[in-house]
Amino acid sequence: MGAEEFGYNVEAQTFNEMEDDDFNHFSDSELVYHVRDALNSVSSGDCDSYNQLVGVMHHSKGLAPDEVALLVTSLKALSGAVSYIDISLHEALLSSIFDMNMWNYGPDVMDALLGLIISLASSNGKYVESCLEMLVSSFTPPFSFIDLLKQPRGIAKKDQVLSRVHLALKHIADLVPLAPSKLCPIISRKMPIYEKEPMVVVYAENMLKLESGAIGEFVSSTMLMALMDTLIDLDVDIGWDGILHDDSSKGIFQMEIEDMDEFADYDEEDGTEDILLQFPRELSRKSLGGNSTAEKLDSLMVLTFEHLKSCEASGRLTEVFEPLLDSFRITVLTAYKSKFAQFVMFYACALDPENCGVRFAVLLADIFACEDYPLSFRMSAVAYLASYLSRGNFLSAPLVASILKRLVDWCFEYCNRKGGEMNPTSHRLFYSGCQAIMYVLCFRMKSMIDVAWFKPHLLLIEQILKHKLSPLKVCLPSVVEEFCRQAEAAQLFTSSEEFNFNDLLESEHSRAFGGMERLDMFFPFDPCLLKKSDRFIRPHFVYWSMVRPPYDDDECISDEDVVEEELDLDVSKMSITPRNPLSYWISNGLEEPRGMPARIRPSTSPESL
Repeated sequence: MGAEEFGYNVEAQTFNEMEDDDFNHFSDSELVYHVRDALNSVSSGDCDSYNQLVGVMHHSKGLAPDEVALLVTSLKALSGAVSYIDISLHEALLSSIFDMNMWNYGPDVMDALLGLIISLASSNGKYVESCLEMLVSSFTPPFSFIDLLKQPRGIAKKDQVLSRVHLALKHIADLVPLAPSKLCPIISRKMPIYEKEPMVVVYAENMLKLESGAIGEFVSSTMLMALMDTLIDLDVDIGWDGILHDDSSKGIFQMEIEDMDEFADYDEEDGTEDILLQFPRELSRKSLGGNSTAEKLDSLMVLTFEHLKSCEASGRLTEVFEPLLDSFRITVLTAYKSKFAQFVMFYACALDPENCGVRFAVLLADIFACEDYPLSFRMSAVAYLASYLSRGNFLSAPLVASILKRLVDWCFEYCNRKGGEMNPTSHRLFYSGCQAIMYVLCFRMKSMIDVAWFKPHLLLIEQILKHKLSPLKVCLPSVVEEFCRQAEAAQLFTSSEEFNFNDLLESEHSRAFGGMERLDMFFPFDPCLLKKSDRFIRPHFVYWSMVRPPYDDDECISDEDVVEEELDLDVSKMSITPRNPLSYWISNGLEEPRGMPARIRPSTSPESL
């Protein structure tokens, strides 16, 4: 509520009225006494001096030097008289103070204003939230500053304002121990998610600055989880209509190859030297061009990636990974239309494969195996797991084999416990597990064969696939077909003639086990289509064009060889990002579950693998 709403015509107030009182001739202590008198006079009905003081607080733009001096002096005097400010009697003054925008003033006024805000917050608990809200409001500039943010003048102003704001937040946190707990919900509530991209990005920058700053120990987890919530909110707002279309007559692997062909045609027409870098971006522009929500999400993800990279450099990645893991389990895993936000987890794991990379894989395997979670959560978790193990070139063959062993053991035990015939709807989780195993092996068949201790489990897969539940007839046809081709070429089965590799593609069964949300077609780590985020993901990603199946006439290349080959490549020669239409949930997807089981914190010990 502004001062005008209390009946004060502040626009009509002139600084001459203040000059009549000759404020400039007061000493600091005398001015404090004068302000006290102005505050006290309100209770007696004599509001002239008080109204003039409110008018001084209300002016912000186009101030002359003497007006700036008067404002600074008045703010400092109020700092010395905060105990005389009454939340009811002086509501107009408080409203004017809290409405002041740091971006509208120079350093002297900013320092005096923040001094007053800190004094108010520490003097009375009733003012703490209002003071924090005022400071959080300064995270973003007025709209008139947006175009200046990328110019030297705007960058300097941004640094002037935000460095002071964060210092003030630290002072308040030191003086008021409960302030950080009040700050976190304010920041989450005031996130300008639907404002223009620069406003959202600068706000997120402040969140991450708090996360790694002086009060990070109190707010770190909340800031990271709030940022992930924002990414998910933007992600689910991006519709797949008109972006990608499923062609059920084509397999996922075939479509990646066709994207390579499309790239070849594009290369011929364009003729630029750096076309291998440009093509994925052009493809993204073609798919998401003009989508302001996607562009906003892309910028925020880049900001998050850069923050994770700095955390890894400073040795903090393990620390920040904990809230990210919680956020994934609570938010991302339940966001059935998530398309890109999950790549934050992928990138964090790529930066620290031995710790974060293992933790993520184990969490997903644990959720799949845990009966306390809803069926849809468990199916989603194993879809994430399969896509993650297939696409992360930073994951070692022994780790992938260890996780696959858990899936194979679970599916084998399920076969032993369950009888009956093929039923896509009654055994959805089993078919999800089987499809995950086959999908990972499509990408990792050769390296898994090379893991000696895992060979008995490869043979165990044969018994699972021969079971009366008939997973080969239910799982996604393109995955089944590619797996069978590779299994036959690698002589994986002891009696491959018993498997008929034709006429297995009954897609209606796949749709049945996938349900309305089409979990049979959920591959969450398919290539990222966001043009700026892609450069962070690309060096750590396995594209289908890198895979050398056993039936390929070329020389056998293991996953580790592919990783080494990829890292040695010049960026301009890297494989293109293929466009795969299967990393989505159909728009009329699953209803959100009403409950979430208690948290399961996975162990990273070798035994847990």
